[in-house]
Amino acid sequence: MLGTRAGRTAALAWITATAVLMTGCGSSSDEEGDSAGPVTLTVGVFGDSFTPELYRAYEAAHPGVKIKEVRADYGTHHNNLQAHLTSGAGAADVELVEIGQISGYLGQSDKFVNFKDTGVDVAQWTEAKVAQASTSDGSRLIGLPTDTGGLAICYRTDLFEKAGLPTKPDEVSALFPTWEKYVEAGRTFLAAAPKGTVWFDAAGNLFNGILGNEAQTYYDSSGNVVAGQNPAVKKAWDLAVEAVKAGESAKLSAFSAEWNTGFQRGQFATVTCPAWMLGYIRTNAPKTEGKWDIATVPGGSGNWGGSFATVPTQGKHQKQAVELATWLTASEQAITIYKTLGNFPSAVRTWTSPEVADAKDAFFSDAPVGTIFPASLEKAPVQVYGPQWGIINTAFGNALTTVEKGTDPEKAWSKALKDVAAAAG
Repeated sequence: MLGTRAGRTAALAWITATAVLMTGCGSSSDEEGDSAGPVTLTVGVFGDSFTPELYRAYEAAHPGVKIKEVRADYGTHHNNLQAHLTSGAGAADVELVEIGQISGYLGQSDKFVNFKDTGVDVAQWTEAKVAQASTSDGSRLIGLPTDTGGLAICYRTDLFEKAGLPTKPDEVSALFPTWEKYVEAGRTFLAAAPKGTVWFDAAGNLFNGILGNEAQTYYDSSGNVVAGQNPAVKKAWDLAVEAVKAGESAKLSAFSAEWNTGFQRGQFATVTCPAWMLGYIRTNAPKTEGKWDIATVPGGSGNWGGSFATVPTQGKHQKQAVELATWLTASEQAITIYKTLGNFPSAVRTWTSPEVADAKDAFFSDAPVGTIFPASLEKAPVQVYGPQWGIINTAFGNALTTVEKGTDPEKAWSKALKDVAAAAG
């Protein structure tokens, strides 16, 4: 079972044993002649990506190496990384970059270690996943895939029951085979919803979920910015706006303190739920265990999220950082992270392993997460990203937040397109 104390203990024992087997694989000095004395490696993250137990296991197998995690929120983390790359100093030894941001760093690939030169086994990931962190000619790979998103809908069974809606996953999934039906189901929920409760958390997250099943969103296959002309983007926007006007949104900015409180107090009944969201809910609303379950995402497939471990070349301990990044993203550790945090592994070979395929999540009413997220990824399109994808996505998310605060949707849409044009530059 994911997320249980016993599960964490077993996972710790397993990763420690695994790490001990790898004791001879690391080195405490790099090729530039650094001292063989103690080395502290910093890992820059923006969420629950790795665990202290995983770090300690690596340290136990690599005497003289200490790991320090540097954590910031999503926007601050990526902004800081860019600032450090520009100044040439200050970056962590290992830096996580989110899937929507990674393409923005490919134009600076010389500022990152090229994993193509390190002997890493890229065959453990799909070609499409590797391509997302590779330069257009395929000669440089600046990041190793950690997790991938997949998509589902997490819902509060207690709130559904109080509103007179079904609570079993198959019956709930049948309520919204499409995103249009999802918004329609929201109106049904609101008609009998418990006081102080709405349908979903934030319009921006709904927008992301809808676009999670589109191959082309803000860029076309030739690398052109098409966000304002793409009917799929406008359709997602219009549907999110419709839901806001119907009073379905809790209007909570993702990853804010208010959003966390919303989870804790049951202020919304559903949330668009990539695999990494499970760990976030578990961490920030632990007292809601057993009140959640998981339904199929509208449309049946999609992806939102996933990250890559990069090693900036400005670091003094590049060799050790590469070894750490390679170890953290290997299949064995990916399975452990999945068992402890719920982040779904990118490594394809893990998907059929019993630890993943047979996994159920006790926190989410024993939902069969080992089949839910692979199913959502199986038919998901290979999505097109571009250098400013993350900035463009933020522009639309911010614009939807202003709609939630009362801004006219047409004015908000126009502002978003101006911000997109500025980003595309």
